[in-house]
Amino acid sequence: MEGALTARDRVGIQDFVLLDETTEAAFLSNLKKRFSKDLIYTYIGTLLVSVNPYKELDIYNKKQMDIYMGVNFFELPPHIYALADNAYHTMLTEFNNHFILISGESGAGKTEASKKILQYYAVSCPSTTLLNTVRDKMLMSNPVLEAFGNAKTLKNDNSSRFGKYMDIQFDGQGDAVGGHILNYLLEKSRVVHQNHGERNFHIFYQLVEGGSDDLLHQLGLERGCQHYNYLTQGQCAIVQSINDKNDWKTVKNALQIINFDETATNHLFEVIASVLHLGNVRFDSDSKGHALLNNNTELHWVSNLLGVDAHRLQEGLTFRKIEAKKDQVLSPFTTDHAIYARDALAKAIYGQTFTWLVNRINESMENKDPSRKTVIGLLDIYGFEVFYVNSFEQFCINYCNEKLQQLFIELTLKSEQEEYEAEGIEWEPVQFFNNKIICDLIEEKHRGIISLLDEECLRPGDATDLTFLERLEEKMGNHPHFVTHKLADKMTRKTLERGDFRLLHYAGEVTYCVLMCQSKNDIVKECFSSMDPDSRRRPETVVTQFKSSLQKLTEILMAKEAWYIRCLKSNESKQSGQFDEALIRHQVKYLGLMEHLRVRRAGFAYRRKYDVFLKRYKPLCPATWPHWRGVAADGVEVLVQHLGYLPDEYKMGRTKIFIRHPRTLFATEDAYEKCKHELGERNTKATGQRENTENRKKLIESCWRGTQARKEKEKRAWAVKVIKKFIKGYMTRGQAKNTDNSEYLAFVRQNYLNRLRDNLPKTVLDKTTWLTPPAVLTEGSLFLFVVITVKFSIPFLSLQFQMKLITSSIFKGKKDSYPQSVAHPFADSRISKYQTPSHNYCVPVIKYDRNGFKPRQRQLILTQTAVYVIEEAKIKQRVLYTSLKGISVSNLTDSTIVFHITREEPKQKGDLVVQCDHLFELLTKLCVIANKQNAIKVVQGSINFEIQAGKGGAVDFSTGPEPMVYKAKNGHLMVVSWALSLLSHVSVQTGYHFFFSDYI
Repeated sequence: MEGALTARDRVGIQDFVLLDETTEAAFLSNLKKRFSKDLIYTYIGTLLVSVNPYKELDIYNKKQMDIYMGVNFFELPPHIYALADNAYHTMLTEFNNHFILISGESGAGKTEASKKILQYYAVSCPSTTLLNTVRDKMLMSNPVLEAFGNAKTLKNDNSSRFGKYMDIQFDGQGDAVGGHILNYLLEKSRVVHQNHGERNFHIFYQLVEGGSDDLLHQLGLERGCQHYNYLTQGQCAIVQSINDKNDWKTVKNALQIINFDETATNHLFEVIASVLHLGNVRFDSDSKGHALLNNNTELHWVSNLLGVDAHRLQEGLTFRKIEAKKDQVLSPFTTDHAIYARDALAKAIYGQTFTWLVNRINESMENKDPSRKTVIGLLDIYGFEVFYVNSFEQFCINYCNEKLQQLFIELTLKSEQEEYEAEGIEWEPVQFFNNKIICDLIEEKHRGIISLLDEECLRPGDATDLTFLERLEEKMGNHPHFVTHKLADKMTRKTLERGDFRLLHYAGEVTYCVLMCQSKNDIVKECFSSMDPDSRRRPETVVTQFKSSLQKLTEILMAKEAWYIRCLKSNESKQSGQFDEALIRHQVKYLGLMEHLRVRRAGFAYRRKYDVFLKRYKPLCPATWPHWRGVAADGVEVLVQHLGYLPDEYKMGRTKIFIRHPRTLFATEDAYEKCKHELGERNTKATGQRENTENRKKLIESCWRGTQARKEKEKRAWAVKVIKKFIKGYMTRGQAKNTDNSEYLAFVRQNYLNRLRDNLPKTVLDKTTWLTPPAVLTEGSLFLFVVITVKFSIPFLSLQFQMKLITSSIFKGKKDSYPQSVAHPFADSRISKYQTPSHNYCVPVIKYDRNGFKPRQRQLILTQTAVYVIEEAKIKQRVLYTSLKGISVSNLTDSTIVFHITREEPKQKGDLVVQCDHLFELLTKLCVIANKQNAIKVVQGSINFEIQAGKGGAVDFSTGPEPMVYKAKNGHLMVVSWALSLLSHVSVQTGYHFFFSDYI
């Protein structure tokens, strides 16, 4: 990404976070600059902004997929593949669940974005016959769901008229092994009514235009959309950009791939045909105004196709059943009521069929393996909508977007704060609009708009538009985000009809018609639909069902790591190359993009890993170029000091550098670009000189070969000398130490001590297994034998050996850092001012708070009865040995100790987590004083501990290039220690040799 900054004046900036000014004008200018160069993707941190170009771009082929596979998120230009790949690899690395939220207006490209992600996973994931079958089903679920859930609207020829959440399930190797789909708020009103210029769902036209003659005959249908009332209301059945015949073939093929047999497929099309026949059912009026069927042909087709009794169907469409105690009375419908009943039945049939279809697709993609899976969810959902007339659909859609915005800000702030804490950077509070007040206005129990709508629909008496509006004004008259004609001031009142109310959403004001009769969705007038005709339980209204499903969706998303794609329409006419600034400004506002940018820019605009930053910019400093030999963080510090960074312009985290202002990064990148050209010129000159030095090069090569030959000769002469010396030493081994045998005798001593170490007597009485020493070590061997068999009669040596043997019995072969500790004698105490005649042992430690893991300098004192935690002579905690139920350490090279404590009172402090540089000495002393050898456990993996009653924590351990301790994203304490290979090598043998030789 940094490399593209040099072209920022020409093609804009790839990440809005690096804008010098975070104004709306600067945002739109950068977006327009990139769009003009066909750069449709731009980042806001890890959020991807996508602008629909309304033309094919050659950026989605297999070659592009290969380029983005396994690459760091910011290493290449912004792309939907980069986001998909990083979500996938983060899931594999951290073994947790993720979701990608795709939002935007109809026609902004949400469905296409979802397809691109699925296609990327289909290509990039491992491949087997089984996995290919699963991926085929996932991919082919798209044309089926589009056929039954998408339609042509004024804004989009393939508009999704439902919300879709799809989980893609992966196993531990990263293979896609299953999927599951949830659907939300299908626009069922479209089945019976379409506005001018719009169509019904695609499947109806595909069936009528693409179905075979035999199939149409079996279903009682005629070819041609003009024959069906439900397909002609929008007066645009034929659309140039849509090929219904080809799409019909695609859907038929897709149904086979997702395991629909011929019977299930026929039943599905019978239901679709029954809806078309139902739309052609017409009614006349008798002399009393009651509804009569004027033709039974269409009704018989509906009856046959659905397999229901024709008489009961006719009765249900022309009579209302009224139950009074045990009696049932049939009340005739008027013609208007009958038409409404017909349309309500058509919508219910189609809605239930769509739900059944989604369930069948889920069964086809289901993974039956019970082992744990990780998932990446794709949420393709409608964006914020504001029309000239806004009714029930817009109310539900905008309520959904309020909830998602609330979730979006919460997760973004949480992610930012966790990164700051992990890096040890102080978190700076961010000012932002909290839209909880609007969510509560809509959904609050007993007081929100949804609860009042439920009450009004279900109360006795006539519920009208005005009675509902009066209830809203009564309950919400003083709410700052609610306005009606009656409550408004004189100026605002001019913009409101008497039947309107206005909500001040996070994205702006929206005026709604009163929902009950003005809504296009006639199901709201009915308010609830019971699946069980005999049930007397009060059913939920549609809006309450939507509220419940939205709450469940929020819970699903809160349990996952979030990634975001915001899709924008470039213009309303769907023309390539047109950038409608007013339209895009409207979408930027309603998608909350400026709010997200302010959150990301609240602290530091740019952050990078030390090694990445140093690798790029090291040519700018003589001390770091061409190679920095030390720790990357130190190199970065040297580099930025050389560049003249001011203290308030950057912060050094644990693993990253944080740069506050984009201008600081721009200046650095410009300097790098200049330096790069200078280095290039030097290389060019060197290339010219290289031709003149070819003969010199050959001469050097000849000299080099001669030098190497001489070195080889010297090496062989040295080897002959060493072998001769070894043989001479062996021959004179019985003589006193001299120049001929000194090195050989040293080798003999070392070899004997190594063998002796592995064959020491197991008990004091065992005097037969002692290895026979060479002559040169007879005296030393006797001394060692006495030391071990008489239990260390020399007092100091005795105590040291006893403690070292205890340490060995606990840690040898279990903790990686144990071998390096052997050579170092134990001290009586590490802090003399706390040592008393009672021989207290005291050692400095770092104690980590149980909540937040803040490190604090403390002293640990061992007495004859208890462990004390001291801060400057003040007792902070006392742990009796009798209440010390266990001690845990890791198997790595760190020095972290967890003391597990039995809590006898609720207010008593929980387990103790400390870091001690003298771990082996401290725990050995504790074993000697308190007899706790059996309480110490060396643990592989994490150590769990108790913070308080019912609340626990954990310490996770890993190795790395440098040790560090910090609070991880999962809330655990993360301890990173040296890898064993990086420790300075001090062998066990050498340790024993040093320790013995001090006293031999």
